[in-house]
Amino acid sequence: MKFYRKQPIEAEQFDGSDAMVDKYELIDAGTMLGTHHSPELYLTGSGKVDVGDWIATGVNGEHWAVADDVFKKTYAELPVIPKNVAERIITGHSLNDLIPTCGGIYRAMIQTVVYGYQKGDIGDWIVNHSDVFARAWLDGYVVEEEHD
Repeated sequence: MKFYRKQPIEAEQFDGSDAMVDKYELIDAGTMLGTHHSPELYLTGSGKVDVGDWIATGVNGEHWAVADDVFKKTYAELPVIPKNVAERIITGHSLNDLIPTCGGIYRAMIQTVVYGYQKGDIGDWIVNHSDVFARAWLDGYVVEEEHD
């Protein structure tokens, strides 16, 4: 048996607003039945959408609905990391492409400890956020907004 991991997706929680109804071209059940407005809305090809459900967008722009409880069990937000940490990950991945060695993430993390770091620098962040760093390395990340 083979095992697969989920790729990051783009999703938005449905709030019932007219803007989201228009954005995702949701269909009013009343319109489908030739009657007046109904509280039930449907996403073409996916079924009924309730407030609180999630609308996911695939790589080809297709949309599908996911119930809130299922979404929370299946997906997690990408980690948010500082820009300098993102640059370290990009460099690390590039080196792995040029010099094929095992343990790229291990090397990136252990170098921080072996070669030392100072409080407040990138190594300090990596050591104190090792789980977030590992998830970002493996799954992807969002760069935190810089504050002025």
